[in-house]
Amino acid sequence: MNKLVSKIAAVAASAALVVGLAACGGSGSSSDASTDDSSSEASYTLVQDGKLTVVAELGFAPFEYIDGDGNTVGFDVDMANEVASRLGLTCEFLPSQQFDTIVPMIKQGGKADVAVTAMTITDERLESVDFSDPYLASNQALITLASSDATEESLNADGMRITCQAGNTGEAWIRENLPNATVVPLADVTAGLMGVQTGRYNAMVVDLPVATNMLSQSFSDLKVAEEIPTGEQYGIAVSKDNPGLTKAISQALADMQSDGTMAQIETKWFGSEI
Repeated sequence: MNKLVSKIAAVAASAALVVGLAACGGSGSSSDASTDDSSSEASYTLVQDGKLTVVAELGFAPFEYIDGDGNTVGFDVDMANEVASRLGLTCEFLPSQQFDTIVPMIKQGGKADVAVTAMTITDERLESVDFSDPYLASNQALITLASSDATEESLNADGMRITCQAGNTGEAWIRENLPNATVVPLADVTAGLMGVQTGRYNAMVVDLPVATNMLSQSFSDLKVAEEIPTGEQYGIAVSKDNPGLTKAISQALADMQSDGTMAQIETKWFGSEI
């Protein structure tokens, strides 16, 4: 966790809380879900009994990051805690993992039950893992210096260096739409934005909610030059060997949508429903 993201986290953490959410580690209400080997449709297995173990890349504010006090916070964190509570489980986030290692970790099994990390549901990822029903829609953003007049067309040229988070859908977009530019995947979003600031990179492509948050907090000399209408949808990744857990999580998400809990979490972290 770098100091810059910590600063962003501290600002976000000071936002008014609009809903009381189950704290990570808190016990939730009972449900029909079980962890035994019964024939119940909702039965599933867990890495640790009674606990939903979550993996994420914790440098993606406002979805998941470490705040100034060392706490794991964000939209996805509140959502995962609420899902766990509704399944009668406690919730634990593992130490941050590099984003492009997360799908292989879930596929392999044994370390985490789910990935809750603003992960887009894609055909390629569905070959390795299952996803819950979508919980949020998003686009991508093309970020440049605020003083730049660069466009998608001018950036698609030899010598242009476009950065992104490694393994993110932004990387796939660059490779498909800016084939003449050089793609520079990085592990850390903040490092990419700082690289655009200093001129090391001509632009960055990242999820629009993250771009909006980080530019408003710490990168006022950058701008969203273009909103890219990818229309992607985020889901919670689960092992294909654990369909009962996927089903139980999708039901919890549906309940959160219908009773207004999801809208409250969105408003807390994004200022409004998105």
